Amino acid sequence: MSDSTPTASGWRIHGRVQGVGFRWWTRKTAEGLGITGSVRNLPDGTVEVRAAGPEEALREFARRLHEGPRSARVRGVESFSVADIRRDSFSIEP
Repeated sequence: MSDSTPTASGWRIHGRVQGVGFRWWTRKTAEGLGITGSVRNLPDGTVEVRAAGPEEALREFARRLHEGPRSARVRGVESFSVADIRRDSFSIEP
């Protein structure tokens, strides 16, 4: 698979990631990398990200998710497989 072939990935981010602008930062970061998908807060305090784009862009996106915005404190990032994903834009879901 070439680096420009679109692929999809998912991540669940743990730590102080809700109420600190993490979803907005994630959308801006994704859009800057040409990635589509979605981000949402989960009831357990984590943030879930589903993304599609070129492999190289997704690798960079994952690296940045480990850091998050300045106000967040990322304690861990779990990756998971995704099959059904939004591919027309990057949205913040409730």
